[in-house]
Amino acid sequence: MNEKLSTPLLLDGATGTNLMAAGMPSGVCVEKWVLENPNAIKELQSRFVEAGSDVVYAPTFSANAAKLGHFGLAGQVAELNARLVALSKEAVGGRALVAGDMSPTGLILEPFGDAAFDDVLAIYSEQAEALKAAGVDLIVCETMLSLAETRAALLAARRTGLPVLVTVTVDANGRTLFGSDALSCLVVLQAMGAAAVGLNCSGGPQPMLPVLERLIPYACVPVIAKPNAGLPHPDDPTKFDLTPEDMANALKKALDMGVSIIGGCCGSTPEHISALRSLLDGCDFAARPERAAKSDRIAANDREIFPLGGYIECSEPVLVTDDLADDLMDAAEDEPDAVAVRLDSPDEARELAMNAHMCTLPLSILSDSPEALETALRLITGRCVIDSRCSVPFETVRRLAAEYGALLP
Repeated sequence: MNEKLSTPLLLDGATGTNLMAAGMPSGVCVEKWVLENPNAIKELQSRFVEAGSDVVYAPTFSANAAKLGHFGLAGQVAELNARLVALSKEAVGGRALVAGDMSPTGLILEPFGDAAFDDVLAIYSEQAEALKAAGVDLIVCETMLSLAETRAALLAARRTGLPVLVTVTVDANGRTLFGSDALSCLVVLQAMGAAAVGLNCSGGPQPMLPVLERLIPYACVPVIAKPNAGLPHPDDPTKFDLTPEDMANALKKALDMGVSIIGGCCGSTPEHISALRSLLDGCDFAARPERAAKSDRIAANDREIFPLGGYIECSEPVLVTDDLADDLMDAAEDEPDAVAVRLDSPDEARELAMNAHMCTLPLSILSDSPEALETALRLITGRCVIDSRCSVPFETVRRLAAEYGALLP
């Protein structure tokens, strides 16, 4: 299911802070400003390649309909992504891969906000298809702030057939702005087919290291570290406090842990990338011991992971009624491996998705309806189990498990 990446890889550095240093005002539509000032991005990206970047991110960070809509440009997604990717391809000149960059829409998904998952999926699908049509080599979903939205972005990007890298942004406790745990993100996203998973931004490399240390033992795909160059100067938001040597020294610890894809986020300049190139070139990756990832039998919700044995003990099936939230909590109190829920229709699956956060254990989906099963797996944030009692044809079950990263019993 995962696209194979050749590692180690060196990503690029910051786009936003370097463009600000080149004269981009704050508060503008970045994508529009870049197209009006193309030499700024071309010079920056050319310098990243000269510094040693293997992958350069096209400046399409917010080129989705939700973000562009703030500037009256929601109807220009395909055009803007095509033009922005063309600039990057011109700057790179075949010397590095060009990644299409996707980021948060700014929308908050149900049940905690007003945005429906399928609507957000459609927003990302429009941009992902535009990036593929523009000729990117891969897609990156970065600076993601919730597992729910990240799943939508990854689903959309994976459907293009391109390799997809995913990085979330976390605090010192390893949680995103919306409370998703980094380890849950790793388990869910790699099961859904991300080619590599990791962290970006996140306050710099030092706060990132303990979180990376938690991720490495469970990683079945390459792990990414793309931190800020420390913290910004209080009088100049384009200047950050880590020198290139400081950043390389900190990321050496990440490489020693098992990280194999690195780069820089806010405040990182071509000089930082040059130092990281020297770091990578000096590492003997062939000498690193093989790791046995622990995540073959792990389910997850938004907050934590649940290692499972060969036999999965489920609760008695919970039915979707007006008391669903209470019934989910009651079923979890008996401490089964997973809480089984019986679904007879897509509407019941949607109702379960709106209440899934009330369950402190993973969910095991029991249904005889392929449509209900797929709706549940698409909408529920986490890594579910597909109940062995499902009478859905096995080929369909296997396809849905691969698409949405679900566990088969």
